[in-house]
Amino acid sequence: MSETSGTTFGGRRAIPPNNSNAAENDPPTVELQGPVPRGVNLQDYLNVTNVHLFKEKWDTNKLDHHTDKYDSNKLIVRRGQSFYIQIDFSRPYDPRRDLFRVEYVIGRYPQENKGTYIPVPVVSELQSGKWGAKVVMRERTSVRLSIQSSPECIVGKFRMYVAVWTPYGVIRTSRNPETDTYILFNPWCEEDAVYLDDAKEREEYVLNDIGVIFYGDVSDIKSRSWSYGQFEDGILDACLYVMDRAKMDLSGRGNPIKVSRVGSAMVNARDDEGVLVGSWDNVYAYGVPPSAWTGSVDILLEYHSSENPVRYGQCWVFAGVFNTFLRCLGIPARVVTNYFSAHDNNANLQTDIFLEEDGNVNSKLTKDSIWNYHCWNEAWMTRPDLPVGFGGWQVVDSTPQENSDGMYRCGPASVQALKHGHICFQFDAPFVFAEVNSDVVYITAKKDGTHVVETVDATHIGQLIVTKQVGGDGIKDITDTYKFQEGQEEERLALETALMYGAKKPLNTEDVTKLKSDVDMDFEVENAVLGKDFKLTITFRNQSPTRYTISAYLSGNITFYTGVSHVEFKNETFKVTLEPLSVKKEEVLIRAGEYMGQLLEQASLHFFVTARVNETKVVLAKQKSTVLTIPKVIIKVRGAKVVGSDMVVTVEFTNPLKQTLRNVWIYLEGPGVIKPKRKLFREIPPNSTVQWEEASRPWVSGRRKLIASMTSDSLRHVYGELDLQIQRRPAE
Repeated sequence: MSETSGTTFGGRRAIPPNNSNAAENDPPTVELQGPVPRGVNLQDYLNVTNVHLFKEKWDTNKLDHHTDKYDSNKLIVRRGQSFYIQIDFSRPYDPRRDLFRVEYVIGRYPQENKGTYIPVPVVSELQSGKWGAKVVMRERTSVRLSIQSSPECIVGKFRMYVAVWTPYGVIRTSRNPETDTYILFNPWCEEDAVYLDDAKEREEYVLNDIGVIFYGDVSDIKSRSWSYGQFEDGILDACLYVMDRAKMDLSGRGNPIKVSRVGSAMVNARDDEGVLVGSWDNVYAYGVPPSAWTGSVDILLEYHSSENPVRYGQCWVFAGVFNTFLRCLGIPARVVTNYFSAHDNNANLQTDIFLEEDGNVNSKLTKDSIWNYHCWNEAWMTRPDLPVGFGGWQVVDSTPQENSDGMYRCGPASVQALKHGHICFQFDAPFVFAEVNSDVVYITAKKDGTHVVETVDATHIGQLIVTKQVGGDGIKDITDTYKFQEGQEEERLALETALMYGAKKPLNTEDVTKLKSDVDMDFEVENAVLGKDFKLTITFRNQSPTRYTISAYLSGNITFYTGVSHVEFKNETFKVTLEPLSVKKEEVLIRAGEYMGQLLEQASLHFFVTARVNETKVVLAKQKSTVLTIPKVIIKVRGAKVVGSDMVVTVEFTNPLKQTLRNVWIYLEGPGVIKPKRKLFREIPPNSTVQWEEASRPWVSGRRKLIASMTSDSLRHVYGELDLQIQRRPAE
């Protein structure tokens, strides 16, 4: 359909939507206001012969704007801060009779009132918060300008032109890709909505291209490094392409609230052909298993080049890629892990676990799930759309869980608002509040169809919320930013506030104060190593002078980390007699042969123990997960660790199992040290070792990290990493 066709826009708007940064439409090089008189040559007026952008890594533009790490030969600056350019003219510039200005244009249908066409006037003094160009030097035929952008400027790739006024019209430079200028969010600028005042936090949350993502179990926290790679070649263009694919109007791309919300929808492919296809069913045909990725670079580059969603992701992959997107554009961001995260399907602040009369879980009725852990992101920004005090860290989650305004996306939701129960504020606060605050309610579904609430656990969900510490690889507990301590008056008040704002909670659990039982039950799982037997110990305590008999049931399941059961590999019923005021331990041996053939992505085993005290009919229920200890990939380096020098990276893996591993892929990457690579080994027999060597020539100095992963048909989630200190190239 032609762009001028009147039917396209139905008479409502004069021009089409301007929603693609990549689409272009060049302004004319000559705009005449009438015929030029005979004998007048426009070339006699001021003509531009060259434009210099000072865009090398060592130039002050990139150093002052903290964009020197981007692997790009284009000018990249941050909004609200001045930068330098130089214009060479055909003759010396005379400010009394010559008039020119710099123009920045984005998209195909630029308009000044939308911020997509920016004429920058030459002014005597730059004004804070406004576009302007000040002449700072005149030398022969050259003029050096200090250009300041608005702190609310659109974020993206702008085309740049110089326009000169003559009595007969405007002469404009022609399109030159070499002068394209990227403008990003600016956490260093106080007037920017993403301003972050702590220098160490800016270094971590904007400039650090390697992170740590925590997973596993609250009692056995595991960590893995992730290469965000936001400065790698092509990643900035890929992030802009993500917004183009969303058909996000360019005029909204200066607003971090809108950009992060669009990002949360686009990092998953559920309904918009976004970056990553999620898969939780352990079948990864025609794609890469989620655990095999070592970073975001491969994923974003493949999405940009193929223009198709990449297979496959799970929550930490979505969070890792989303973090790259946010940091690359200049929004401070971090990956957060919530242990025992409730997926509350009906947002009633209650996770309902239905039991059969014999204590086994009724999977038909149990719709809510408790994820061992769930990763999301926090992005730092002001929230002028909310009351004062709710700016700062905002939850944004790109894992497709629930529909929000017709799309799979979540956030931004203010962490401060969540803590105080103000879940009426946009976006998606009730869902996030439930993820960290739900009560777990155990309900027995009787054979006659009635439901009896057995017990309520108010402390299981959101037990620990963590992120990587600033300036190190350790863990930082941020639970208290999301919730008050259990039992505090403020905690009850926050919950009541959330209920007042419409988080529904059925009344049937309000008055469940079960009689305190005389019998306590708990169990421990010993440290379990993949491929080895291990023990589970159940402890019963009788605190009364009465003798009790107990019917107990143990169920061992291979579960997805989302809490969904895949297969039951162990079930055992046993009777226990408890003498008065006594403690009794029952040991159950879990054999490797029982679980090895069924293992999933995360080598996570979930145990559920229910026990009925026959004399009082009281039901005791406890559940725990354990993550098997898995072997590691070993990385070694030989050669000089110097920028521009050759070194050799060796990756090594030994198969510890009694079975042959087949279709083994090993992945390796290290931002600034080696581009992402992968290698296939058809099989690795038991106790055999494979080695893989790759030559590398680092291009970034300082603290770096190599990250490797191994995946195969029967063993996954195997990682390794190596810290490196890369020296600068010696002076020539």
